[in-house]
Amino acid sequence: MKFKQQRSSSVPEVNLVPMIDVLMSVLLFFIITSMTLTSQILGNIEIPGIEADGQTEQQENNKPILIIGIDKDKNLFIREEMVTEEEMLQEVSIFLEENPSGEVIVKADQMLSYQDISQFLNQLSEVSNQQVFLAIDQEN
Repeated sequence: MKFKQQRSSSVPEVNLVPMIDVLMSVLLFFIITSMTLTSQILGNIEIPGIEADGQTEQQENNKPILIIGIDKDKNLFIREEMVTEEEMLQEVSIFLEENPSGEVIVKADQMLSYQDISQFLNQLSEVSNQQVFLAIDQEN
């Protein structure tokens, strides 16, 4: 009785599933770490999943940023201090004079109407020819 002989393959098999699992875990770690490093705290402004302080910080592209917070009562915050509208506009113009490539980011409470935020952004655009960004949480 003859037995069939099995040939052993000359190419070893590589199981990629464990390697992909490890890479996805590392990717997840870096995503969560980067999100916690960029989050900031600012007064009692409730942006779902994001909280920020109004400090001037450096982004990864080395552009200085100024974060302005607006709470549900339309109070303005810069560097965790409540400021008036005139003080805020003055602070923004000084910031942009000192940092021509700087960016202004507005983080508004989720309870504010779009009309209120739009009026605020229009005021900022009159002070500056720079771009003004609105922070939006995309989780909800």
